Amino acid sequence: MTPYMHLYVLASGSKGNAAVVAGPEGSLLIDCGISRKALHERADEAGCDLSDVRAILVTHEHGDHTAGLRVICNHFDGPVFATAGTATGRKGLVQLPFTLIDHDEVLELCGMRVQAFPTSHDVNDPMCFRFEVRGQDELGDDQVLDAIGWATDTGYLTDEALDALYGCRILGLEANHDKRMLETGPYPYYLKTRIASASGHLDTETVIALHISQENNRPSLAVRALAESVGATAANDTFTEARTSDGLLSICAGAQDRPLAVW
Repeated sequence: MTPYMHLYVLASGSKGNAAVVAGPEGSLLIDCGISRKALHERADEAGCDLSDVRAILVTHEHGDHTAGLRVICNHFDGPVFATAGTATGRKGLVQLPFTLIDHDEVLELCGMRVQAFPTSHDVNDPMCFRFEVRGQDELGDDQVLDAIGWATDTGYLTDEALDALYGCRILGLEANHDKRMLETGPYPYYLKTRIASASGHLDTETVIALHISQENNRPSLAVRALAESVGATAANDTFTEARTSDGLLSICAGAQDRPLAVW
């Protein structure tokens, strides 16, 4: 599949999340749970031009996804999309200039078709997204030319999510915790129960493990789990990358402090 879009994971983890999808006619920022300074530093390091961002998409109201939004909005005049539940779900978000959408809405932005879908998380009305570029084949029929799926902060993949994520060239998936590490780790019982629940966090060409817990998981464990499900093997000594034997599918991990660019 010819890459018509690029994904930049600028931060992924419980201390802050932000990503950019670059399309044919501009870019979209997914969440901003880090400072404006950190956002620009990570973007520069990844080779991502933030001046191309035309809109912001907010998945849900938790601070690790929204902490930097207020400052970003002071320097941004494009639309900021969120559900009504997200827009009213946190005191600091109420005054922000949101454009409200439903969690199953379809948007046309930056030359991309953006399909929202609901996720399972302990917030008011969370959502994630499928991004696709469409065009015509030689017979003039409409077809998908490229697709990116983004599904983070969800206890399981809803039916809508599974439908939306089908056939994506790049797939970013929630990989928050390793079950054994969570059970034996330092978190209090109530927090362990929340994370492990169906509204907590979820135990193609490129699959990216997202939102990896620093306490309850390791990049190598997340990559190994995803690799085992598709028969991939380690591509480096630390098992932070994996690849199928035919070389057609790569698996890697997003990080809290290190940006990742996927073309």
